[in-house]
Amino acid sequence: MKIKTKRVSYEFIKNLSPLKRGRLTRPSRLFKLLIRVLSVGELRATKFTYTQSGMEKIQNEPCLILMNHSSFIDLKIASKIFFKRPYHIVSTMDGFIGKHWLMRQIGCIPTRKFVADVALMRDIQRALHDKKTSVLLFPEAGYSFDGKSTVLPKNLGGFIKKLEVPIVSVITDGAFLHQPLYNNLRMRKNKVSAHVQCLLTKEEIASKSADEIDGILENLFAFDNFKTQALNSVKITDPNRAEGLHRILYRCPACQTEGQMQSEGITLSCKHCGKTYQMDEYGVLSAMDGNTEFPHIPDWTAWERECVKKEIERGEYRLDLDVDIGIVADYKALYMVGEGKLSHDENGFILQGADGDFSYQQSPLSSYSLNSDFFWYEIGDVIGIGDMKRLYYCFPKQENIVVKARFATEELYKIIKQRLIKEKV
Repeated sequence: MKIKTKRVSYEFIKNLSPLKRGRLTRPSRLFKLLIRVLSVGELRATKFTYTQSGMEKIQNEPCLILMNHSSFIDLKIASKIFFKRPYHIVSTMDGFIGKHWLMRQIGCIPTRKFVADVALMRDIQRALHDKKTSVLLFPEAGYSFDGKSTVLPKNLGGFIKKLEVPIVSVITDGAFLHQPLYNNLRMRKNKVSAHVQCLLTKEEIASKSADEIDGILENLFAFDNFKTQALNSVKITDPNRAEGLHRILYRCPACQTEGQMQSEGITLSCKHCGKTYQMDEYGVLSAMDGNTEFPHIPDWTAWERECVKKEIERGEYRLDLDVDIGIVADYKALYMVGEGKLSHDENGFILQGADGDFSYQQSPLSSYSLNSDFFWYEIGDVIGIGDMKRLYYCFPKQENIVVKARFATEELYKIIKQRLIKEKV
């Protein structure tokens, strides 16, 4: 899937009118039927099935639907499960570019990833209480890199209490294996299923604290797709199943070198020291020669995260990247404004570009995570930052860096937040 782009000067961006949020419309039944029809083929190919529990508690009343985010098939799964229930979908703003009218007809509500969006909260309230329509939300905001859940928004429990509607959860099994982000979203042949449940009724929400609800959500989203695959002996026979793995496993555990990993077919190797690993049909890594440091992929990414954390604690972490810059300022196009420099350290992000015409700075406390993605809309790996006025999509010329940037963003947020708490005591 591609996105409409347009090369412009930054002066053009400055002269654009402020973006209006747009009117919240009830989802079109016609487009809902069309999506359902278009979803049939892939769901049938994966032999999709789902189970339900407790759904009789809510009948037809509007609810907030929380679903884990694994791949493009997620929306097709939702279209089958909730076909008889009208629902809006919270969708990233870039998905509206070039197709704003269509996305509104489908029932999508635009938002900016990892940006405090008060207007989104109002839209969700209106959908649930004024339009009497359920809302589908992917609280992780982005696809999982390594098959484990990503960081959930802070104070989600408090927001849920304010909504005063039941919470329904959808947790999929096999969707990540079917089309993982690191593997260029290549579709594999495996079964996909989901469990749907009434997680909390209105009465249960009222009786619990926000912290208790956050704890329930953390337990719900505590999954590990690679572990489940190995335990259940789920075979992925795709001959290119390891392709792209170097994007998430960017640091060699043998020689400690970063950015020199490469992957092809079923192998992952380091260009610096030559160590090579094979990925078997059950998602387990094994070294071709010598010790296998991390057979389980999420253990490798957890080690990488710990390495980044130690860099930050030693005051050594810093990224200085040459990037191509795209700006989202309306729903018409991704405006490409040329090259720039993106730096990241304990002071946050600084983006300078368009021949010095603009500079944007983002505090490390402005967001608990980072919008980073692979081969974004077929343009390239991307780091997305911004605020309610503009979104800046930075395409690094250096490879295998966007995962480290996300780890660093999340660890910096936690470290600085904890530091401030200690200073207040």
